[in-house]
Amino acid sequence: MADVMVEQGEKVVSEIRSDGGEATFVRCDVTNPDDVKAAIDLAVRTYGRLDVLHNNAGIEGPQAETANYPESDFERVINVNLKGVYFGLKYGVQAMLANGGGSIINTASVAGLVGFPGLLAYNASKGAVIQMTRTAALEYAKQGIRINAIAPGVIETPMVQRLLAVQPEAYDSFLALEPIGRFATPEEVAQVALFLASDDSSFVTGSVSIVDGGLTAM
Repeated sequence: MADVMVEQGEKVVSEIRSDGGEATFVRCDVTNPDDVKAAIDLAVRTYGRLDVLHNNAGIEGPQAETANYPESDFERVINVNLKGVYFGLKYGVQAMLANGGGSIINTASVAGLVGFPGLLAYNASKGAVIQMTRTAALEYAKQGIRINAIAPGVIETPMVQRLLAVQPEAYDSFLALEPIGRFATPEEVAQVALFLASDDSSFVTGSVSIVDGGLTAM
């Protein structure tokens, strides 16, 4: 596990170990290529090889119309959501080439497939993640590295809670986006990630797995 949130990361690692699993935490700022490379190097040293990498860090940024979107916030969102995935791909692929393959999963969003007013940088970053996923998947398909993206809809996460805290009236609007009639849980998205990480998806690469309760079907 690699994250800037040290206390939360160490807590999750402790829970994994308590359940009989193995886990290691390292502080990592995904906007810093040295941090990303160090985290991947630590994984290889600790476990012998890198088989799966999930590029999952992301921020939403402020809500503002395009003409008023702050440049500094735009840059921050792009650095985390897009450059962070780029660094993960760059160093993850290098590690996987050394052991003959692996699976990389990039968290995109339905915001990379359809527009959401007020979230310019977020939408742009997630659309770019999808295209980066497809490009890298084609480049390394013959070398045993599968690269896929997940595009979640509205999920019950702190990110969505922050958006609703700013605009409580948006709850009903968000809910109306989901034909299933509820928000997804993080666990439901995790099940898709587990599939993409496993050999059950051995013929799946360059794909975008949409987990949105039917949102993009409308």
